Amino acid sequence: MLSAKNINVLIAEDDFIISETIQQKLEQLGYIVLGKAPDGRQAVGMTQSLQPDVVLMDIKMPDMDGLEATQQIFKICPTPVVILSAYDTPDLAKQAGEAGAGAYLVKMPTAKEIERAIIIATVRFENTMQLQHLNSEMHDRNEELQAALDRVKVLSGMLPICCNCKKIRDDDDYWHEVADYIREHSDAEFTHGICPDCARELYPDLWDNKKE
Repeated sequence: MLSAKNINVLIAEDDFIISETIQQKLEQLGYIVLGKAPDGRQAVGMTQSLQPDVVLMDIKMPDMDGLEATQQIFKICPTPVVILSAYDTPDLAKQAGEAGAGAYLVKMPTAKEIERAIIIATVRFENTMQLQHLNSEMHDRNEELQAALDRVKVLSGMLPICCNCKKIRDDDDYWHEVADYIREHSDAEFTHGICPDCARELYPDLWDNKKE
């Protein structure tokens, strides 16, 4: 995990005094503040352009609130997010988690609380990305398996076959040569040969000579 000295932070907060106070606490801890966004829309844009390691995101902001901005960040440029709120309610914390935030802080947080929240959000983000990667790999493998299964045609059940010419009737009531039907419904390929009974019937002279 990165140390505080190597972690770049973006602050998204519309209250200037709160934003300045949080920046001071972050810098005291050794974090690097890349920038400060006054609203959610700018927070999304600055996350894209500055690529911070974590975003501290206020919930109540003009133009676009923090929850929507967090959702947009996870769609466009996935980044760990810590939500900042003046209210400590289970409902808001749940909404923050559903939006993609990894931690939740109540204003004004202490420096220790900020540091703990950043660590938690970063670890949860890494776990989420790893899980998404594994799910993506599993999805791709399932698609490959399904494609392979779709290509495999298996003959099963009872096949109506003519007792005289040995043609096979399909589900649409059409009759096909045995070789054609099997080739169409399986991966089998045919090579020509002749069995002993047919050889004896069709080429008796050659058969007798062979026996001699």
